[in-house]
Amino acid sequence: MPTLPDDDDWLLRERRAIGDRIRVKRLHENRTQESVFLAAGVARSAYQEIEAGAADARISTLMKIARVLGVHVTDLLRN
Repeated sequence: MPTLPDDDDWLLRERRAIGDRIRVKRLHENRTQESVFLAAGVARSAYQEIEAGAADARISTLMKIARVLGVHVTDLLRN
């Protein structure tokens, strides 16, 4: 049976990758963090932690962010 990567390391890498995709899309749209979290109805600190990869995000929160950025939520989740 193949071994899985350490859960903590894997989760951290995945969260950072999602945050990176959000940041890249936000910058591509020439938007500030503030314009996104306000439009999405997400608290400033929660948004900043999600974009930094420092916090888990609820799928509903990611869906709101994706909608503001004009992408489907799966675009934020895909590698």
